[in-house]
Amino acid sequence: MINIRDILKEKGHDIFWVPPDATVYESLGKMSARNVGALMVMDDEKLLGVITERDYMKKIILKNRSSKNTLVKEIMTSNPVFVTLSDSIDEALLVMTKQRCRHLPVIDQEKITGVVSIGDLVKAKISDLDTTIKYLNDYIFS
Repeated sequence: MINIRDILKEKGHDIFWVPPDATVYESLGKMSARNVGALMVMDDEKLLGVITERDYMKKIILKNRSSKNTLVKEIMTSNPVFVTLSDSIDEALLVMTKQRCRHLPVIDQEKITGVVSIGDLVKAKISDLDTTIKYLNDYIFS
């Protein structure tokens, strides 16, 4: 069974982040430049929260606020849920479903070591299912 460690081995451990005092506008620029939908909010190596495109929509656009005058710490999701390296794909998908989120920080020994998205998990799940189907077909037809 594939776990989060396996996904990060293939994907990498890059962490795209902003400090809490960055403006929302600056964070959107970073998201766009990196082609990601979320950034970790960090102070040095400490994870404080997550800011997402959804936060921008709900807390800036729909409330008619200015992204250039609003700080990330004002709209970020504090104390985000997370997964660990040993968690399975299914466990991570369950967390995302229950919490209605699309990005999860990966924590190892109280330190962030990567981020997985719903896309990463679905890709890994499909690969895992394809492997299972191949083995079952080989077993049945050989």
